[in-house]
Amino acid sequence: MTADQVTAPGRRRVYGQLALTLAVLAATGYLARSHWSVLETGALRLALADPGWLLVAAAAAAVTWMCSALAQQGAVLRPLPARRLVAAQFAAGAAGQLVPAGLGSGAVNLRFLMRCGMSAGRSVTALAVKATAGGLTRAALIAVLATACPGVLGLPRPHAGWLFAAGLVAALAGVLVAALWPRCRRALALVLADIRAIHARPCRAVALWGGSLGFAVLHAVVLIAVTRAVALPLAPPLVALLYLTASCAAALLPTPGGLGSLDAALALALTAGGAPGVAAASAVLGYRLLTVWLPLLPGLVVLALLVRRKAL
Repeated sequence: MTADQVTAPGRRRVYGQLALTLAVLAATGYLARSHWSVLETGALRLALADPGWLLVAAAAAAVTWMCSALAQQGAVLRPLPARRLVAAQFAAGAAGQLVPAGLGSGAVNLRFLMRCGMSAGRSVTALAVKATAGGLTRAALIAVLATACPGVLGLPRPHAGWLFAAGLVAALAGVLVAALWPRCRRALALVLADIRAIHARPCRAVALWGGSLGFAVLHAVVLIAVTRAVALPLAPPLVALLYLTASCAAALLPTPGGLGSLDAALALALTAGGAPGVAAASAVLGYRLLTVWLPLLPGLVVLALLVRRKAL
């Protein structure tokens, strides 16, 4: 088997992700152009926002990197260098804005763990444990908040068409799982073994779940504080629920840093929750400014320094 044959599936996946990313960005650009007046007015409203609430949002955004580092340490049994771990999470956040499907942040964290002396297999498993904890935490938060805010998600009433569609999706998912199970079984066994080992050490389990919970909650706090800054009258639990559902929906589209997909999902969620279009645009712009655009250049500088010092 030649090298071209070995790498062909990988190239097809990359090309597919790139095509999907470009399609999402093109659709986002079209929507932005169609609603440019709303975006422009939203940007002006953000410029006049309450600076106190914006400082609260900025502080919450800064702490998210520490929560990410805490969760990563919780997913690893051996101790990691704390300062370099936080720096790696900050750099991984910047890398994740440039490469779709979380590949950039995953590659940075993988290199960091391997530089700390872990094998490639153990490093991949640690990343999978962290991702699993993050997904379960978000699902639990959505369930709790959906119970506290009934009717917000606007789920359709079940009828024959929806039941048929749900059955079809379940059948396709079953076929996919059956096809991939032989390949995924060993990886899943390693992840479950590491999760059991982590929960045998309470301090690691607390770090894993506490960091994952803090990361999700603080991102919601950023959006809540920005909505307060632009005088958007939505209840904090509602904003948190809308953020969590929008971010989970945007994760299905592998764009760099959720560019386009998360922006559209957040704007749609806030509007569906009762926010005027201009206020929703202001809130989304403020959230993305604090969590993506302002940290991007410093994050890339930290990434370059870590590479130069061979920490990655």
